[in-house]
Amino acid sequence: MTFKKEADKQKQTEETLHKLVKDIDDNPHDYHTYYDLSVFLIQLQSYTQAEELLMKALGLFADRSKKAKNTLTYGLGNVYYSAGETNKAIQQFQQVTDKSLQFDAYVMLAQSYMAQNDYKRALIFLLTAQPQAKQDESLNLLIGQCLLAEGDFAQAANYYEKVLKSNPDQKEANFSCGLIAMTTDGDYKTYFNKVEQLDPVYFKEQQSKIADIEKFIQIRDKKK
Repeated sequence: MTFKKEADKQKQTEETLHKLVKDIDDNPHDYHTYYDLSVFLIQLQSYTQAEELLMKALGLFADRSKKAKNTLTYGLGNVYYSAGETNKAIQQFQQVTDKSLQFDAYVMLAQSYMAQNDYKRALIFLLTAQPQAKQDESLNLLIGQCLLAEGDFAQAANYYEKVLKSNPDQKEANFSCGLIAMTTDGDYKTYFNKVEQLDPVYFKEQQSKIADIEKFIQIRDKKK
């Protein structure tokens, strides 16, 4: 990135930050302005500032409105998740009871547990959320990822195929279907070739997963 582009980006960031702070000053009784600023602070990785802002907002709005309390609590969960503090994130997401936020809270709970490699618990929340969005690509990808991690290849394949039905060029789903095909002597090369064509860098980064599946197959075949 050139110096001018970097300077322009910095200027744009400062302008956005100034606008969001001014929105709070102009609308001190609107909790959305605090939430919006916290989202931008997360993007800037200013997690401590985002946490302090939302804690302040909760002090101001939590007793006034359930909707405000739920929104700000969800926002605080996102701060902790983004900062890698998944236990704190889970505590916040579990407090979200607003129907309009519950789907997002379930998905974030699942991702928090996935970050802890607790795929069984993550799957519970994803499957709870799924009836609200059966065709949601990102949700089906996460369910497939959990099932794959748990070794339930057949069920994982079902969810990845749902993704590919609506988006045949989805690289994560194609790659995962390739991994599953390796375990069943299926046509894994077709999937891998497609991924390599779509995104060679991504395919190269995933080579360790292919090695893991090869080890799994070797161990499985020795037990036969």
